[in-house]
Amino acid sequence: MFELRGKVAVVTGAGSGIGAAIASLFARQHAQVAVLDVDAEAAGRTGQAIRDAGRSAREYSGNVADAAAVGAAFAAVAADHGRIDILVNNAGIAHVGTIEQTSEADLDRLYDVNIKGVYLCSRAAIPGMVRQGGGVILNLASIASIIGLPERFAYGMTKGAVLTMTKSIAVDYVKKNIRCNCVCPARVHTPFVDNYVSRHYAGREEEVLRQLAAYQPIGRMGTAEEVALLALYLCSDEASFITGQAYPIDGGVLMS
Repeated sequence: MFELRGKVAVVTGAGSGIGAAIASLFARQHAQVAVLDVDAEAAGRTGQAIRDAGRSAREYSGNVADAAAVGAAFAAVAADHGRIDILVNNAGIAHVGTIEQTSEADLDRLYDVNIKGVYLCSRAAIPGMVRQGGGVILNLASIASIIGLPERFAYGMTKGAVLTMTKSIAVDYVKKNIRCNCVCPARVHTPFVDNYVSRHYAGREEEVLRQLAAYQPIGRMGTAEEVALLALYLCSDEASFITGQAYPIDGGVLMS
């Protein structure tokens, strides 16, 4: 079950964290993985780790917010593999702040990656999926797309847009055999979290990490591998009856 043999999967932001975990798991399930990241070295590390494990991966560098770069990257994937069966729109950036603490530049920066990036990559992948008779798109949203989170004004705005784009693509392409869903994680413990905490809370790292863990009623942050497992299910043929849905993976945050 959940085997992706014969599938070509593009994972954006796959240089680290959740994207790297998804790329690695999909490769273990026999997908041919296209590792896409704005950081060519990070993409290379993920791709090499997959190849070292005896699986198939090729890396591509490109900024998902740049239409020309996205076009070139997806054209290269199609030329190398002949098709794209799965697109995981994982690339994203964060911002902490209320509306008063969010500058116009902050808003534009998050819009470019978190919203425009999903738009550009989906637009690049869908025509080929239509021609080949189907495909799967999975977007990384957030519980911030479902509930309001303190000091996440810009981030929540962009993830709300991701959820809405998910539903729009699902409705528009359901008759073309293209499924589109999103996952909505709570806090996930990734290198990004560790770097943010060490940068902004020097000397208080353990205390802040405990606070971040305690936010989830289950008592800890999620792992990138747990998100990857849900992504695998939603991108597999076993989930062929699921489209247009937002799946929380939140440690109980949304229980009440």
